[in-house]
Amino acid sequence: MRSSKDIIRKTQQYGAANYQPHEVVIESARGFLVKTPEGEEYYDMLSAYSALNFGHLHPELVEAAKQQLEKVTLTSRAFHSSLLGEFCEKLAQLTGKELILPMNTGAEAVETAVKTARRWGVDVKGVAENRQEIIVCENNFHGRTVTVITMSSDPAARRGFGPYTPGFVQIPFGDAAALENAVTPHTAAFLFEPIQGEAGVIVPPEGYLKAVREICTRHKILMVADEVQTGLARTGKMFACMHEDVEPDIYILGKALGGGILPVSAVAADKDILGVYEPGSHGSTFGGNPLACAVALKAMEILVRDDYPAQAAEKGAYVLRELRAVANPDIKEVRGKGLLIGVEFKGPAAPYVERLKANGVLAKETHGTIIRLAPPVNIPADRLADAVRRVKKAFSPA
Repeated sequence: MRSSKDIIRKTQQYGAANYQPHEVVIESARGFLVKTPEGEEYYDMLSAYSALNFGHLHPELVEAAKQQLEKVTLTSRAFHSSLLGEFCEKLAQLTGKELILPMNTGAEAVETAVKTARRWGVDVKGVAENRQEIIVCENNFHGRTVTVITMSSDPAARRGFGPYTPGFVQIPFGDAAALENAVTPHTAAFLFEPIQGEAGVIVPPEGYLKAVREICTRHKILMVADEVQTGLARTGKMFACMHEDVEPDIYILGKALGGGILPVSAVAADKDILGVYEPGSHGSTFGGNPLACAVALKAMEILVRDDYPAQAAEKGAYVLRELRAVANPDIKEVRGKGLLIGVEFKGPAAPYVERLKANGVLAKETHGTIIRLAPPVNIPADRLADAVRRVKKAFSPA
């Protein structure tokens, strides 16, 4: 058996240093627990940034993948597959939209939404070609492709990667008046996260989403919700926009759609939006492949059958209540919705990440002072209570 130190050394020797992971090697996992080669167990309180809403290796998702592996895994879109239509139908029903455009990663889905909004701007709204604008928010995180980092305000994501893609306008997040003031005759869309995850679980003011919906409708611009992290029950609703009874024009989905087994993403919208495509105008060899569809279909079935939104709402309210009771002057704020929770410290969060690890809990800091907590939605209540007890111990004053 190779030791964790050996595994980390080899990764550092041969892998590009585009990540700086904590020095924990996960060799196996099941549900809410992960295990190192040395046999140490930890609660997974990050869930691969919400990709593991179902936990690790959910048995029904594994079985769906196994069954499909025995049939066919990839056809490309040169031919029909037996599951693509069913996948699109189920996701259309789940989102309330008429059409689905499947991709693989979240970043690909964001790119697809950008292309969609730009072409819609020309073909439907009548914006002049190459003049389309998309409004985005400061401190967003939509991925790391060249076009997507153009939208970013993070210097680390941008340095040395220019020239950047034109056509994006940044405004403060949570400020409806700023959106109103940024709209021009060239504006095609407003692209945003209902809750900013990578920024530190930033929840906008109450009423913000309703105001955004009204502004987008009045100015005939597309309301594009990046729900890659917040969607599929994570925040206590199937989609985070539902917290204000708001329906965007475009949903961007990913992460949990693949059940934590493989990358699956999609853009969901009505025909008057996704109808701007014709054969050859966009595509993906692996997008909507049969294996992905089989897993995603089972994932959607479990989400609805086991009422994951209600689970996340109830468990998240418990976690927030417990963590807000921790009397530590280092803690600036505990915030979130459902099981997407951020704990912001007045100083560096890294020491608290190490204290979590010493108490058998894995989480990750962001922006230096914030720790995100997002356990699998289906973690049993008694085990969640144990995990929270450990978190409270780690967050209590030394």
